[in-house]
Amino acid sequence: MIIDFHSHIYPEKIAAKAVAGTEAFYTIPARGRGTPEDLAAAGRKGGIDRFVVFSAAAVPAQVTSINDYIASVCSGREPAGPARGAASGRVDTGERGSRAAEPLFTGFGTLHPDMEDPGREIERIKSLGLRGVKFHPDMQKFNIDDERMMKIYALLEGELPVIFHTGDYRYSYSHPARLVPVLDTFPRLGVVAAHFGGWSLFDLALEYFRDRRCYFDISSSIPYLGRRRAEELIRAYGAERMLFGSDYPIWDPGECLAEFLELDLGPAERERILSGTALEILG
Repeated sequence: MIIDFHSHIYPEKIAAKAVAGTEAFYTIPARGRGTPEDLAAAGRKGGIDRFVVFSAAAVPAQVTSINDYIASVCSGREPAGPARGAASGRVDTGERGSRAAEPLFTGFGTLHPDMEDPGREIERIKSLGLRGVKFHPDMQKFNIDDERMMKIYALLEGELPVIFHTGDYRYSYSHPARLVPVLDTFPRLGVVAAHFGGWSLFDLALEYFRDRRCYFDISSSIPYLGRRRAEELIRAYGAERMLFGSDYPIWDPGECLAEFLELDLGPAERERILSGTALEILG
């Protein structure tokens, strides 16, 4: 099984605007349209079995509608493509014989530091069948270690894992140093620090996270690191802490997978990164 742990999706009516905003934010042209149908097609083409999908709320008023949308896609109430059972939110490759079809999308919810009752929404996220929470501090404009957020982490600890966008030389919100007090204060909070722990701050992130209790995904990183440094960072952190991710729609998942498979890693390391760590986090 191959699991992409880092993909963003949006409703058809706003996808083009959302993708354009992301392109402008990172000055990187997007490879995908940002819709679940397009992502499902990319998965079929690229040989990826499952995607962890999410979207971050820029303002508190967006939280409930985003969570409802992600849950609807994952449950099959929103179409996810016409083939391989994707319209029902499930995928069947035709190679599993009598085995039940596997879910194509696993959803993470969103929260915002300024929302009125995060505890209530966390319970609703769980009731919707979402399996974690995604935060993008730079786009949501909050510091990872903001006191408002510490109260939210306390509610999430032991309940749902979280994935943070981490690192960006242009901003302080998601600086790797800001994640350290969160890890220290909430030892039972499952944390994924995206982009090797610090996009565009890769080596600095290693100084903070080498021996700390958290996971990392490889999304939006290998083109900037190069193969050799990517291999060194995977070995420095340990494959058991790493997750495959594409950061769709900015990148094409199949191309990211091919890029990953070019790394000089052993079979056990590859299996762990492509599915083992994800299955551990998702239970």
